[in-house]
Amino acid sequence: MSGVTAAEAPPVIRLSNVMLRYAKTLALDNLTLDFPAGRMTGLIGPDGVGKSSLLALAAGARAVQQGTVEVLGGDMRSRRHRALVCPRIAYMPQGLGKNLYPTLTVEENLQFFARLFGHDAPERRRRIDSLTRSTGLKPFLARPAGKLSGGMKQKLALCCALIHDPDLLILDEPTTGVDPLARAQFWNLIASIRKGRPGMSVIVATAYMDEAQRFDSLVAMDAGRILATGEPRALLERTHSDTLEAAFIALLPEERRRGHQPVVVEPLPADAAADLAIEARDLTMRFGDFVAVDHVSFRIRSGEIFGFLGSNGCGKSTTMKMLTGLLPASEGSAKLFGREVDPNDIDTRTRVGYMSQAFSLYGELTVQQNLVLHAQLFHVPPQEIAARVDEMVSRFGLSDVRDALPDSLPLGMRQRLSLAVAMVHKPELLILDEPTSGVDPVARDNFWQLMIELARRDQVTIFISTHFMNEAERCDRISLMHAGRVLATEAPAELVRLRGTATLEEAFIGYLIEAGADKAEEGGAEAMIEAPASTSDSGTGTLDRSSNRSRPRAFSPSRALTYIWREALELRRDPVRATLALLGSLVLMFVMGYGVSLDVESLTYAVLDRDQTELSHDYALNMSGSRYFVEQAPLSDYNDLDKRMRSGQLSLAIEIPPNFARDLQRGAPVQLGVWIDGAMPQRAETIRGYVLGLHQAWLMDQSIHRLGLTPAAQVNIETRFRYNPDVKSAPAMVPAIIPLLLLMLPAMLTALAVVRERELGSIINLYVTPVTRSEFLLGKQVPYVVLALLNFLLMTMLARIAFGVPVKGNFLTLLAAVLIYSIVATGMGMLASTFTRSQIAAIFLTMIGTLIPAIQFSGLINPLSSMEGSGRIIGSIYPATYMFTISRGVINKALGFTDLHAQFWPLLAAIPVVLGLTTVLLKKQET
Repeated sequence: MSGVTAAEAPPVIRLSNVMLRYAKTLALDNLTLDFPAGRMTGLIGPDGVGKSSLLALAAGARAVQQGTVEVLGGDMRSRRHRALVCPRIAYMPQGLGKNLYPTLTVEENLQFFARLFGHDAPERRRRIDSLTRSTGLKPFLARPAGKLSGGMKQKLALCCALIHDPDLLILDEPTTGVDPLARAQFWNLIASIRKGRPGMSVIVATAYMDEAQRFDSLVAMDAGRILATGEPRALLERTHSDTLEAAFIALLPEERRRGHQPVVVEPLPADAAADLAIEARDLTMRFGDFVAVDHVSFRIRSGEIFGFLGSNGCGKSTTMKMLTGLLPASEGSAKLFGREVDPNDIDTRTRVGYMSQAFSLYGELTVQQNLVLHAQLFHVPPQEIAARVDEMVSRFGLSDVRDALPDSLPLGMRQRLSLAVAMVHKPELLILDEPTSGVDPVARDNFWQLMIELARRDQVTIFISTHFMNEAERCDRISLMHAGRVLATEAPAELVRLRGTATLEEAFIGYLIEAGADKAEEGGAEAMIEAPASTSDSGTGTLDRSSNRSRPRAFSPSRALTYIWREALELRRDPVRATLALLGSLVLMFVMGYGVSLDVESLTYAVLDRDQTELSHDYALNMSGSRYFVEQAPLSDYNDLDKRMRSGQLSLAIEIPPNFARDLQRGAPVQLGVWIDGAMPQRAETIRGYVLGLHQAWLMDQSIHRLGLTPAAQVNIETRFRYNPDVKSAPAMVPAIIPLLLLMLPAMLTALAVVRERELGSIINLYVTPVTRSEFLLGKQVPYVVLALLNFLLMTMLARIAFGVPVKGNFLTLLAAVLIYSIVATGMGMLASTFTRSQIAAIFLTMIGTLIPAIQFSGLINPLSSMEGSGRIIGSIYPATYMFTISRGVINKALGFTDLHAQFWPLLAAIPVVLGLTTVLLKKQET
């Protein structure tokens, strides 16, 4: 700090009159707040109060809508300031490893972030070794991030954030969903890093009130507003509370805490029923080689509140799904009320209510309609449904929102609705999967009051999973679970006594250490406590930070290459995308090459001969001798004709009228009836031409051989077809199918690559790292351009081998055109990704945007010269038009660059247009 103390230093973050909206939802309401430099400040409050929004604004990940956000001495509205301070800020978004890439290893993730921040190879190696040694990740450098435990993911995410020595570290709920041991290790690591770097400011959002005790100062938030600020002890003294959770409740507005009562759990009566509601014996669930639940056994009595404690991914939800029959167990057995779990046993299923971890009711139905629907699904007698719904509405406090849609309700109210739906059929067993996650303390306590009433008054057995230790203490008994195994099952107080600890969390940590979690998975806390020493052991002491303080360049080839390297790694390790990219194009080409045919051959026809003379039979035989027609059984009458043409048995019917031979020999006019299936007009016109040609040939033959007449001044037309002598579809279609697939598939894959990052959350790395939009887009595009070129080579080989269509012209000319065309195609995919937020939408938009213009307006079937109006305009500006011409020219006509150079200029002109639009529309911040 250059001699300036933390108290004298200007605020690291200053918010002034900040407002932020998501559509109609007000996330931040006129917020004014300073965050002191050099301190660890915690944001406390439930989900939805604005904590994540505030942190995203401070990190530069979200655009400022109204008010002023100053970070590290500058306005975050300024693009220039964001580029300057970006290397000084580290941001860990909410969610386990949300900024990581699951298919990349620990080493590769760290290498990626170190390269983005401009470290050379020796510096990268030193930093990675120092960070992984201090976090216990050193033995797991070769393990993919997606296969790490929750705690290890958060440590890796922290290492990636600290790879460039930030002055401001922003952590959004970094320990949500991890076990107590990993949580304790994480905060020990932060403490050790702060000792080595006392000037670093840390801003943390947390849902755990117990861990907020360790922060230097706190900001309590509710409904986008500040309730209070101060040190933890000061907030406790101000509210005369024993815990921060009680202090937070006391700070809430009067209307929010009106009627709130502390939760009091009546002990389970000693004479409670000994009947078992749930019995699990060696319950095991395997997904391939992964064992999600490993020989779990427990017994739950009727009327008992039984808690399931463990980190995300430890197997809690999987166990619950096996108990409800949603998942069949790989091994072991489970019984409900003494009967084996059977998904088809409706009687047992109606005795169970299940509330899933995520809100799973119908957003299009009102509260009332959801209750009625689930009552009907669980076979509540129709005459009882109305009364049952009224009972649930009254009991769970839903009277005021009876006609509201679930999406418009607060989170606590939605959870009450979920509980009411789970209870509408009056089950004897209630299975609740983390029902209070993200709910504010008042709503959580109200929820528990309802559950205690159900258990003690109605004798409903409650099986609940939770992350919160204070909730676990309210259970009659709990099971501690880790890595698919149950570590212990006992009453909470008894577990504390057996471990000889002061709190249940300490007891849980003791069981985890005993199970080897600190060594086998998390690397041990000792290494983290010694982090500053291990860093200084490298001989450098404090890491050199000068390289991170210069203004980032507008375009860095190194950062672009880093994104190319990462995208290529992900593509290589994703078998679905790789298969779609390589095998998919060949399969589609094979199907389209044989399936899309312009040949009109083997046409079925039949004759309705009303003359039945030698001459009429001769006329019919003239048709059957053609290779274009296949004769069917003669027609008997008009009804037969109509029936067979309707069913598709006939494409053509010929009616020879009575007296056909007599009238023809007399020279009288004769009319033949020709009935053609006109469902496909172009095909029908071709059939008509065939019939007229055969008819004229028959008349000519009759005039020569029967009448002895020779036509005067006969002129013969000899037709020769160039480039496709046999007039087959394959030589015409294959050169067009190759550009069509080179447009559709690379565009789709590139769009998916961008949108997938948005869905997974790793797009945050574009927002908060020095990488520019052009570097990001180039890094995404290049691997798919290379893949498109490989596809082209495979498709040209298939064209030669399977379809007998070789490249007759200059191959280098075609390859150069494909390269340009692939850049345009992948650019169009990235352009589509700027408009979409899901992979399904990206696929749909990309297919519509590529296939329809290419097929309808670019000359695939009908030449551009035959089009008029808007179709002609679209075809003239669409790149596929020119690629079709080049492909057909080189493959069929043996042309070279000299003949086709005019077609290259529109393709080249499309590159800056498409990429320029994509760069402008791709945002560097969430809006």
